[in-house]
Amino acid sequence: MKVINTIAALKSLLGPIKLDQQKVALVPTMGALHKGHVSLINIAQQQADVVVCSIFVNPTQFTDPKDLEKYPRPLEHDMKMLEEAGCDVVFMPSVTEMYPEPEVWHIDLGPAEFLLEGEFRKGHYQGVTQIVKKLFDAVNPDVAFFGQKDFQQVLMIKNMVAHFNMPIQIVSCPIIREDDGLAMSSRNIHLSAKDRTNALVLSKALSFVKDSFSDWSIPELVEKAKAIINDTPGVELDYFIVANGETLLPENDKSHHDIVALVAAKVGETRLIDNMILN
Repeated sequence: MKVINTIAALKSLLGPIKLDQQKVALVPTMGALHKGHVSLINIAQQQADVVVCSIFVNPTQFTDPKDLEKYPRPLEHDMKMLEEAGCDVVFMPSVTEMYPEPEVWHIDLGPAEFLLEGEFRKGHYQGVTQIVKKLFDAVNPDVAFFGQKDFQQVLMIKNMVAHFNMPIQIVSCPIIREDDGLAMSSRNIHLSAKDRTNALVLSKALSFVKDSFSDWSIPELVEKAKAIINDTPGVELDYFIVANGETLLPENDKSHHDIVALVAAKVGETRLIDNMILN
C-alpha cells in the first residue's frame, strides 16, 4: 500500500497506470474509517484495477468550526483498516496541499442543495463539491464510490460532475449497519451508551415506513414515523421526509420509481442522518 501526500506524487504514480488503460477507482473519505468505508473499497476492487482511498478532513464543508475541531482523526487505526482491506494507494494531503491559496467556490448544484441537510448546514454542499472536484482533478479516476448514507451528498456530487461534464462514473453503495440496525458513521464514536440505544429509533422509524409502505398513505406514514422518533427521549428530530430520490422534494405518489425516506436528528449532542430506499 503506497501512501502519497502530494498531488504531484500522486499524478506521477497514477499517470502510467492510466496510460496502461487500467481502471482507477477513488474512495474519498475524511478518515475515522469503519466497515462502511471498507465495503466501498471492496466494491471498488471488484470494478477497478487500482483503488485509491483519500483521507482528508475538509475544512470548507464544516459549517460549525467546533464540529471540525472535534472530528475524529484515528490515523493509525485507519491505516491498519486500509492495509487489511488491500487498498492500493492512500492519498493523504495537507490542508495547504489542497488549498494552497484562498479561493472562492460556488457552482449551481440545483434546488436540492438548499433542502434537508442544505437547510440545516448552509453552504455544506459547496464545500463538499469543492473538495471532491479537487480530488477528482488530482486522481483522475474512472469511477468514484460513495456511501448511500449521505444520500443528498451523492446527488450533489452527481450534479457537480454533470456541471463540469466530467467523465467519471459515480457509484452509490448500500448503507452498512450494525447488527441492531444503527447506520455506521464516524460520528457514532461520540454517542454515550444511552444515546447509542436511543439512536436506534432512526433505523426503526425508517424500517417501519419501508415495511408498512403499502398499508398507509405517505403523509400518514411520515406522521407515524415522526411520532415514533418524538416519543424517544434524548432524540431531537430535525426532519423525517419521504422524498423523490431525484429532487428530494416530498413525494406522495407511491408509483414513482425512485422514493427514499430520509431522517436527521440530534441524539444527545451528536447529529445523525440515515435513509432507506423505499422503491
